[in-house]
Amino acid sequence: MADKIVLRSVESLIPYARNARTHSDAQVAQIAASIREFGFTNPVLVDGENGIVAGHGRVLAARKLSMVQVPCIELAHLTDAQRRAYIIADNKLALNAGWDEQLLTLELGELKMAGFNLSATGFGELELNALLTEQTEGRTDLGAEHPVSETGDLWLLGAKVTCPHCRKTQPLEAAIKRQM
Repeated sequence: MADKIVLRSVESLIPYARNARTHSDAQVAQIAASIREFGFTNPVLVDGENGIVAGHGRVLAARKLSMVQVPCIELAHLTDAQRRAYIIADNKLALNAGWDEQLLTLELGELKMAGFNLSATGFGELELNALLTEQTEGRTDLGAEHPVSETGDLWLLGAKVTCPHCRKTQPLEAAIKRQM
């Protein structure tokens, strides 16, 4: 069992060659911004030979920030099979969680009112707008006599939706770029 946090050289940490989790440049930038805002609050997990078990994205962000050392927890007690399974589990288990959107909206709204930069939360502009914009009657009101959608409107339905008859890709491409 791991019982202490130690500082390790970023350059000494070895990424797992078969790590199936990917990190885009944009996501690494988000992690770096989070480290800048909150500090390095989540240690990198390493095996007994400085191999990264969990924290590949944090190490990439640390490199981006020119950090020399990062906090680590050594998990030398894991068998090879346990280590490999944990690398997958650590990434997948977080994805299995959900959000209480009412509480999330409350927290984000209060943070925004306090002047906090909400981009540090990891949510994109479109997601924040969807969560923080009060729903009103009109174009998107299903009870309206004639609900209307216009070119460039983005509908957030919990999934990516496209119109098979739409020939114009520019509005969708612009919306996707704004979210990134």
